[in-house]
Amino acid sequence: MTNGIFLALGSNAGDRRAHLEAACAGLRRHALSVSATSPVYETPAHTWRPEETQPPYLNLVLTIETALTPLALLEVCQAVEHAGGRSRPAGQPWAPRTIDVDVLAYHQQTRGSDRLTLPHPRLAGRRFVLEPWAQVAPQFHVPAPFDASVHALLSACADTSRLTRVASLS
Repeated sequence: MTNGIFLALGSNAGDRRAHLEAACAGLRRHALSVSATSPVYETPAHTWRPEETQPPYLNLVLTIETALTPLALLEVCQAVEHAGGRSRPAGQPWAPRTIDVDVLAYHQQTRGSDRLTLPHPRLAGRRFVLEPWAQVAPQFHVPAPFDASVHALLSACADTSRLTRVASLS
């Protein structure tokens, strides 16, 4: 598969499963069609400092179809986060969150700006993204700077965090 638009969703605050389900429903209301949903995985939270602890995340990846531009898609993702109670406390970029929706890749587009970088700049180091993504599109070629398939990125991922597959969303 050489084309596709992929979103990563995660939640580690409140009713995590309900937040994921509400975010998926919210995305569908904004001119997005979900064509594939990965299984849901529970993962430890990545934190800013090693001594910091947070509740574990539930994570999944969606394959979507939309006519929205990448920036319009980002705005929809942020609106869904806001509707889901996501706050962005100043100085706490890794704070627990009710919902996080990241644009991983938008077909083969590459871009770098203050608002959106494609593909997502940290995806190769995140097993919690790559494992579910490999369930829906292992052969998707992630463009530069990665220039590799999702499967290859997962195989080379240095993140050794343990993922536990949980029931898929309904």
